[in-house]
Amino acid sequence: MTDMGNHDFNRQAGADQTAEPASPQDNARLPIGIVLEVSGSGSQIALDLQRLNECMGSDDRSVALAGQVGSQIKIRVGNAWLLANVRDQRKDRRAENGIIAHIDFLGEGSEEKLTGRIHGFKRGVTRYPVPGAMVFPATTSDLEQIYASDGRANITVGTVFPTKDIRAGLYIDAMLGKHFALLGSTGTGKSTSAALILHRICQAAPDGHIVMIDPHGEYSAAFRNTGQILDVSNLQMPYWLMNFEEHCEVLLTSDGNERQVDMDILAKCLLHARSKNRLAETMGKITVDSPIPYLLSDLSTKLKDEMGKLDKATSSAPYMRISGKLEELKADPRYQFMFSGMLVGDTMADFISKVFRMPGDGKPISIIDVSGVPSDITSTVVAVLSRLVFDFAIWGREEKTRPILLVCEEAHRYVPNEKNSDGSSVAKILSRIAKEGRKYGISLGLITQRPSDLAEGVLSQCGTILSMRLNNDRDQAFVKAAMPEGARGFLDSIPALRNRECIICGEGVAIPIRVNFDTLEEHKRPASEDPSFAELWQQGGGEDELVERVVLRWRSQG
Repeated sequence: MTDMGNHDFNRQAGADQTAEPASPQDNARLPIGIVLEVSGSGSQIALDLQRLNECMGSDDRSVALAGQVGSQIKIRVGNAWLLANVRDQRKDRRAENGIIAHIDFLGEGSEEKLTGRIHGFKRGVTRYPVPGAMVFPATTSDLEQIYASDGRANITVGTVFPTKDIRAGLYIDAMLGKHFALLGSTGTGKSTSAALILHRICQAAPDGHIVMIDPHGEYSAAFRNTGQILDVSNLQMPYWLMNFEEHCEVLLTSDGNERQVDMDILAKCLLHARSKNRLAETMGKITVDSPIPYLLSDLSTKLKDEMGKLDKATSSAPYMRISGKLEELKADPRYQFMFSGMLVGDTMADFISKVFRMPGDGKPISIIDVSGVPSDITSTVVAVLSRLVFDFAIWGREEKTRPILLVCEEAHRYVPNEKNSDGSSVAKILSRIAKEGRKYGISLGLITQRPSDLAEGVLSQCGTILSMRLNNDRDQAFVKAAMPEGARGFLDSIPALRNRECIICGEGVAIPIRVNFDTLEEHKRPASEDPSFAELWQQGGGEDELVERVVLRWRSQG
């Protein structure tokens, strides 16, 4: 602190540096610093080291941490209090007990005349402090007022740092209405936190409609009692629900000029196969994208017929390629969940009711475990499910809308950045949902450990970002770029977060907060625990039978 700043601070604080130390009760009432300069989103303050040390003895955890990086302080402006977050600290070389800190303004509230506490807190700043204004510690009772719900529907997911008992709430409508992203490196408790949030949403909305894409089969254990678990054994997803682009991804193996030839042939034959259904006859004009059932044998027959009409100069290779792939899919048991002859009936309404939980029957979430789906068509399966959500919302606009939450674990696989992009249909549809979904009542929840591998436009569409610890510098920089200015001080603490701790900012919270997530009951946790090498490598016996059983399952997959 400068000499002049020190003089002003001591005079206005009514305390001399040589005076008796402040008692624990006085710590909340006495200033800890002074405002040096003010700018739009933040400010620079000078803190007094002796006062910070005195505050550390306070019983109130918020006062004890006053002035430290990530803590909250308040500044008096007229008859109001301005709340700010401490972003950083450095030693003031010109003053022995001086510390210079940058702060980010969070919002403001009125002052209760009798107690001096904050009430009626609002985000944003209407009146800025002037240099020379006093800086005070924010107490736990201040923070209770600030983090108190404003009456909107909310779910509580943990406690606000640094307190032990202030509940951290997420506003459901604001969080889901503008999409959300949960980010965090592997091992930070990301899956458990995602399960916690979804459990709380299901409790708050027992008639909700939530679809979760689970690529590793982790969440089946967590929602066994409260959700519908769908995997290759019971998904029964009809192949004819695919649109033309998705058919191309599955059936065409060529690229370049050959691919265009194959696409033209497939379009003609697919339209013919679809139009043979009596549904098509009642509807008049149909397109190659219309979700109308057709027989795989009709598609196969049409391909052979077209090949038979060729003159000698025309190559039959494209027809052979498509026919070969079609026969391969029909014969491979791994694809039976989708390409089975049993799935030719018109089950579209039943399939949508089952997946979207309409009606939910007390199980508002469907977990779609795609871990057993062959890797070459996983992204197409996710694309079909995502597109069904979008198309259902578009064609259901005339009805009383039923909002749907689509949660995508390992999101960077499906909506990769430009560098990793392969132009897949799943990336296109998820990007479209991110941009347009909220107009139609679709909410998107993205969960990933590699935010820097995500398409930038998709993350920027997420109104609420929940960031757990990120170990990678590129990921940290990427998240900072996507978050609002006022959260900068919180973001600097992302590398230092403990497991199950999280920075939340955006639409779903009143102001950016650091949260310690609640502990989830054992039976509600996902199966994502890391194996204990030390423990498992001390147990022996039964390995021969184990290998036999694994090989048997391996061979009979499907």
